[in-house]
Amino acid sequence: MNLIAKDPLQRKIEIYTWIFLAVVFIPSLIFGTFKFALGVLLGGLISIINFYWMGRSLRGAFYKTGGSVRGNVVFKYFIRLLLTAIVLYLLISKEVVNIIGLLIGLSVVVLTVVFTVIITYSKKNLIKESL
Repeated sequence: MNLIAKDPLQRKIEIYTWIFLAVVFIPSLIFGTFKFALGVLLGGLISIINFYWMGRSLRGAFYKTGGSVRGNVVFKYFIRLLLTAIVLYLLISKEVVNIIGLLIGLSVVVLTVVFTVIITYSKKNLIKESL
C-alpha cells in the first residue's frame, strides 16, 4: 500500500497530544487520587487511539479507488464508536476510574487540535503581517 504522507500540522497535533497528555497526567498522579489519574490516562489513551484509528481509516479511504468508500468509512466509524462505548461503559460501570478524570483525558485530543491550529495559524498570520 502506498502511504499518503502526513501533513506537518497533523504531525504537530500527534506530538503535542502525547505531550499534553503527560502534562495533564503527571500532576493528576501527584495531586489527585489514583482513580482520577487512571481516568485521565485511560481517557487520553482512548482518545488518542481513536484519533489514530480515524486517521488510518480516512487515509485508506482516500487511497482506495472504486467500490463503496463511503460505506466502508461509515462502517469503520460505527465499529470504532461501538468499541469505544463498550470500553467506556465498562470503565464507568465497574468504577475503575473517576468520571471527571476520564472526561479530562477524553478531551486531550480535542484541546490539542484546537490549540495547535490556533497557534500554528496565528504564527502564520504574524509572519504575513510583519512582511
